[in-house]
Amino acid sequence: MIKFSQVSKNFRRVKVLNSIDLNIEHGDRIALVGSNGAGKTTLIRCLLGEYNFQGTITVDGLEPGANRTEVLKHIGFVPQLSPPLKMPVGQLIKFAAGVCESKPERMIDICDQLGLDIKQIRRRPFNKLSGGQKQKLLISIALGRDTDLLVLDEPAANLDPEARHTFFQLLAKKQKDVAMIISSHRLDEVAALVNRVVELDQGDIVLNDRVADQIDLNSVLLSRLTLSRPDSAFAETIREWGFRDSEEGHVWQGEIAGPDRLRFLGVLSRYAAILKGIHLDENNKGGANV
Repeated sequence: MIKFSQVSKNFRRVKVLNSIDLNIEHGDRIALVGSNGAGKTTLIRCLLGEYNFQGTITVDGLEPGANRTEVLKHIGFVPQLSPPLKMPVGQLIKFAAGVCESKPERMIDICDQLGLDIKQIRRRPFNKLSGGQKQKLLISIALGRDTDLLVLDEPAANLDPEARHTFFQLLAKKQKDVAMIISSHRLDEVAALVNRVVELDQGDIVLNDRVADQIDLNSVLLSRLTLSRPDSAFAETIREWGFRDSEEGHVWQGEIAGPDRLRFLGVLSRYAAILKGIHLDENNKGGANV
């Protein structure tokens, strides 16, 4: 479906991509990882037809540079940094739907699912939205269209826990029909979303491997946390995940989206000194004590 052949890119005398060979098929959910400066963003921009480069890239036989309009109709893109658009939200949705020959209603429906009320912000310029609102809108535009490829750069970074869970459910509906490239500088942030890892380092692919594909993107973990003592910093952090306290701050309960398991445990590790017990109950089918 997508083929990179000997793709190289230089900025003046600095080589950013070095003869990249990579094939991506439907159903591949790729974590594109690497440190800052590894070449991830450059590779994505070459794929989107934004850069000239040496070598060839084809998407279903079409080269993005020569056939950019046609290729982009089939790619949903969520950038890490939101563009500084001054266009009102309602106008932006209509424009985006028109470009990809989709229906604005589909994008608005996803906004509703993510907890973004378009009626309240329809006339507001995009650049005046909060970070979370921008992220939800860009995700809705990308997922509310017919695509063969989703390119997602730190896609859930600004989402609240409930919106993250909805986002994972939306990805689950598409996972067998599209290819996904999920870019991140940290594998643990995206590990549960992918079935393949491609790591870049100084413009070279240093890892290209398949990983266990056992995570249900729809799964929910019921969590119960027991503390040795109440802690205000922990309380502030865990409330951001939608948890509720009981027993005067000694016990906290809430729900975690299955793909967020590693990320959640990483947060809890900061408070290991006060945690007496962690109980995760997946889909009400028995629990696991940690």
